[in-house]
Amino acid sequence: MDAVLAPLYTMALVSADSRIAELLTELHQLIKQTQEERSRSEHNLVNIQKTHERMQTENKISPYYRTKLRGLYTTAKADAEAECNILRKALDKIAEIKSLLEERRIAAKIAGLYNDSEPPRKTMRRGVLMTLLQQSAMTLPLWIGKPGDKPPPLCGAIPASGDYVAKPGDKVAARVKAVDGDEQWILAEVVSYSHATNKYEVDDIDEEGKERHTLSRRRIIPLPQWKANPETDPEALFQKEQLVLALYPQTTCFYRALIHTPPQRPQDDYSVLFEDTSYADGYSPPLNVAQRYVVACKEPKKK
Repeated sequence: MDAVLAPLYTMALVSADSRIAELLTELHQLIKQTQEERSRSEHNLVNIQKTHERMQTENKISPYYRTKLRGLYTTAKADAEAECNILRKALDKIAEIKSLLEERRIAAKIAGLYNDSEPPRKTMRRGVLMTLLQQSAMTLPLWIGKPGDKPPPLCGAIPASGDYVAKPGDKVAARVKAVDGDEQWILAEVVSYSHATNKYEVDDIDEEGKERHTLSRRRIIPLPQWKANPETDPEALFQKEQLVLALYPQTTCFYRALIHTPPQRPQDDYSVLFEDTSYADGYSPPLNVAQRYVVACKEPKKK
């Protein structure tokens, strides 16, 4: 590495560490505020319950109880909104921390500086890689919009906007040529993007950091950055029998598949049927794949 650049990346690491420490302190305070707000609102919720019990005992809704309940529910609504605002601030802090950690990892990778918990990719065992991919899927944030908000691009099945450019460190599905000349979709990490050539440089996530590809935009599909909530935003999920590219379990390659069952709860995976000619109907038994690793397939469905 250039002797001039190395100190710059080292400074970036120190700056990121300092900012992360600040954000963690702020996050801790927000969590405490959330608990305080929740404890304060519980008293009002108990009063609502007791008022309803008295009304049932007296078997009537008097003007007094009507007025009292209106006031109690108004207070409960205000309490819930206050708690919601604090939780949204906490989620923003978590997102910023995750972004800084990713920037720090990339800076460390470029500078050639690794710690014990983040070894160079060339020393990473396959089992460790599979665990990291699973953790990445589990920690993908759930999109939680305000009332009336529509899920944004890269939430669940919603594709990126036409002018979107993936950032260094982002994970993508990349179409590359294999050793035998065939083309396949692999899980890759963006290294850079050239606006002059409209091409990406990406690293194969499973080639120990040695295999780098230069690819056009049409050979890159950004992975989701948020999970879609089936209970509030079902339109942001792929639907039954829809053709997709899904990461085959315990591999780093994407294959064509049909959605068998969409997620029913926020923590659920897709159930998919991979195309497989070894089965009579041409599809594998249902396999689970996380939202993180399911993207749209633009190729036509095989007949």
